[in-house]
Amino acid sequence: MIKVGIAGIGFMGMIHYLAYQNVPGVQVVAFCEKYNEARLKGDWTTIKGNFGPQGTMMDMSQFACYTELEDMIADPNVDMIDICLPPNQHAEAAIKALKGGKHVFCEKPISLDPNEGAAMAQAAAESGKMLNIGHVLPFFPAYDYLIEAKLSGKWGKLLGGNFYRVTADPKWLPKYYDMNVVGGPLLDLHIHDAHFIRYFFGMPKAVHAAGRCRDGNVPEYFTAMFHYDDPSILVTATSGAIMQPGRPFTFGFEVQFEKATVLCDLFMDMPLTVLHEDGSVEKPELPAGTDTLPFEMEIAEVVKSVETGIKSEKLDGVLASEALTLCHRELESILTGKTVDV
Repeated sequence: MIKVGIAGIGFMGMIHYLAYQNVPGVQVVAFCEKYNEARLKGDWTTIKGNFGPQGTMMDMSQFACYTELEDMIADPNVDMIDICLPPNQHAEAAIKALKGGKHVFCEKPISLDPNEGAAMAQAAAESGKMLNIGHVLPFFPAYDYLIEAKLSGKWGKLLGGNFYRVTADPKWLPKYYDMNVVGGPLLDLHIHDAHFIRYFFGMPKAVHAAGRCRDGNVPEYFTAMFHYDDPSILVTATSGAIMQPGRPFTFGFEVQFEKATVLCDLFMDMPLTVLHEDGSVEKPELPAGTDTLPFEMEIAEVVKSVETGIKSEKLDGVLASEALTLCHRELESILTGKTVDV
């Protein structure tokens, strides 16, 4: 049984906690929350996000509760630290935990600085412990379907795709548009798609992006085009925040193969749909579950990684660091108006 301490009782800390309840071989035994005493005492009613359940009252008597991360790392009953802190705190927390002899599961992005991401991966290699980064998108059934379709080769060559992820302005998140704390839509929302694009298509050779910025240098809404050595592969992505609060959170894709196009919107009325070359339309049946199902699948992958000592291809820290680098190249392109080599 892998025993977990969750650092940070916010929306993702809650989602991870709920997901752990349905994954065998792992158990949450501790929480650390430095800045919100009420949540550490069990009042999670102020927790909210752009999907899934809202927080409720929690009985915290069954957990070891800490206000200092170092104390939770020192707990011999904790095998793995699950980091759900603000992104600007990820690197320091992860490196401390790895040096303290703990496995680390860190919510995305790996960090805000690619150099820090590389340092985290290096710390994991030196410690002999596992570092997994919570890029959950490949575990959504529709995206997993894409991965399996590519691996099978049944529809021929992969030609490209368009990915999008848009939400209303998340006013409940303080410092959301601070590039040194959260990173705005680029590093909070779009990095999901940047990671999937890197995993699914490989690292592009260059990127060109354009967008609307807040305060001059924080992308608020933008579109990026990713260039590959093969000019026939066309990949684009759009992401951002819309000022109207009624704008629902949506994300999805349209991916083209030689013999089929696959499209899906996870929050609008567009289930996974396959358009075949003969004109037929297929709507594959996907695994049913709650909002936490992809996170349960993700955590099951983390458990497998820790138990076997084998890195997860999807959750690997190096891959997450490369996705972060890709986002920074997009930022450079948005601010300069130029195509930027990756």
